[in-house]
Amino acid sequence: MIQRTPLYDSHLAAHGRIVNFADWEMPINYGSQIEEHHAVRQDAGMFDVSHMLAIDLTGGESQAFLRHLLANDVAKLTVPGKALYSCLLQEDGGVIDDLIVYFFTPTHYRIVVNAGTAEKDLGWMQLQAADFAVSLKPRRDLAMIAVQGPQARERFWTAFPASRVTSEALVPFQAAEWNDWLIARTGYTGEDGFEIAVPATAAAAVWEKLVAAGIRPCGLGARDTLRLEAGMNLYGQDMDETQNPLESGLTWTVDFKDASRDFIGKSALAGRRDAGNLRSFLGLVLLDKGVLRAHQKVVTAQGAGEITSGSFSPTLNQSIALARLPGGVAAGDLVEVAVRDKLLRAKVVKPTFVRHGKSLI
Repeated sequence: MIQRTPLYDSHLAAHGRIVNFADWEMPINYGSQIEEHHAVRQDAGMFDVSHMLAIDLTGGESQAFLRHLLANDVAKLTVPGKALYSCLLQEDGGVIDDLIVYFFTPTHYRIVVNAGTAEKDLGWMQLQAADFAVSLKPRRDLAMIAVQGPQARERFWTAFPASRVTSEALVPFQAAEWNDWLIARTGYTGEDGFEIAVPATAAAAVWEKLVAAGIRPCGLGARDTLRLEAGMNLYGQDMDETQNPLESGLTWTVDFKDASRDFIGKSALAGRRDAGNLRSFLGLVLLDKGVLRAHQKVVTAQGAGEITSGSFSPTLNQSIALARLPGGVAAGDLVEVAVRDKLLRAKVVKPTFVRHGKSLI
């Protein structure tokens, strides 16, 4: 069933071009994807991310439940509002989804999952929760807006000056409650800013105040090129149930430190790690004319690899990609990519191309 966020009418009023994304009617752009991309890199833009699902977790065994459920370890979260990025895994180590979890108290967390996997994720969590004294509450009564860019926080405070006292001291990956909002210093663009959760009934008015403060509405198109430049994975392209985090550039999200913690997928991942011969997850910069796209074959001296995400980079003015490559391929190597009937030259780089408006390649 096709769904709409509380901001659907706001997108129509702003002449947003609506597309079907994971069974949600969402704006792909409001006229110019390139201009929206540059607005986030140079000033401030905002995205409707209300199609994602917030799930509140409560109960006396909440921490124990999450330590079993997630590959990363929520025991590291001790400061109220601190957030953690993690993968939700199958027993074989395949990635069900990637998510962010916010800590409030050992008996209260919030989990934010992707739109296309929300119902699957919730069902998996409820299944695993059967052995724990916890409660999971999906929060479709909330809307979520991401305000991103070097001027994002200042423009947000222009719109809502009273929030500054609560949110100015937030460090990256930390959130705070303000009235009935949650303001988090997180994002998916490689720029600074906030992701805010507000009551759905207030979303349109909040959106309009942000527009009045000079924050440009941006669609899914710019969101994708921004996250690609920042080297951030997209579920369903860079990893899925058939891929594991160790070969998806997400080894840093798998915490093996506590030998007594038995999280779902631990045994399978430990076996892969110990066996060696893991594939690499790296970036590519195209040296010839053309555009890199997902599923294109990469030819290397060590064997064949595949692009998982690729596009033209508006910031770098050249084509870039994320790719899963044979072990032994390293940054600095030259490879070839099969684009239609040609092999085009590309350079292997670390899988982060742009952060805070600056090239890293």
